[in-house]
Amino acid sequence: MLGVTDLTKTYGDATALDEVSVSWDEGLHCLAGPNGSGKTTLLRVLAGLTRADSGGVTVPDSLGVAFQTPNVYPDLTVAENLDVFGALADADDDWRASLVDQLRLGPVVGRTASDLSGGFRKKLDLALALLKRPDALLLDEPLADLDPATRRRLVATAVRYSDDHPVVASTHHLDAFSEDYATLTVVVDGRVAGAWDRSDAPASPAAVYERTLAASEAGRGNGF
Repeated sequence: MLGVTDLTKTYGDATALDEVSVSWDEGLHCLAGPNGSGKTTLLRVLAGLTRADSGGVTVPDSLGVAFQTPNVYPDLTVAENLDVFGALADADDDWRASLVDQLRLGPVVGRTASDLSGGFRKKLDLALALLKRPDALLLDEPLADLDPATRRRLVATAVRYSDDHPVVASTHHLDAFSEDYATLTVVVDGRVAGAWDRSDAPASPAAVYERTLAASEAGRGNGF
């Protein structure tokens, strides 16, 4: 289980998260909301990178995290990045090889990370996040600025991992995940504006998101 209860986080006079409660189990779960709504702050609190002012945080023993800016060693090759992070994660060779295959990193394993395209850096970052086979995976805007083929590859890898792990992705590209959502949580102005479960109400996540924003702006609360 992964989640937060009555979580509040402020930065000076600005409230980033206001008594947010949400939880996730196995499956692919997406966070959506306007820029500045608090999505990244929520993921950072879950990852232990930001301390909340109040509220509870529940995380499993290990988390894999990939933020919008890839966290790789730019002066090392792809293979060397995998070696370094793999040693830290005690990753087995078969799992590492599987990730290289799933993300199609084979053609660039000898290239320096700083010389990679943005798409390949994103794929390398996701591979590094998954090396230790984490109990849950957090993704912050994983599909931003990527071509359609790379998006499909990242989505396929995340969906495959979500079969038996919680995978939480903050994204504006809702349609890219539209066939694979377990839940969609919409955050507006630091609050949960709506929480939708596919098993309760099959629908287009993008359409549900737009209805939720419209309801929130009109002061009607949950648009689901």
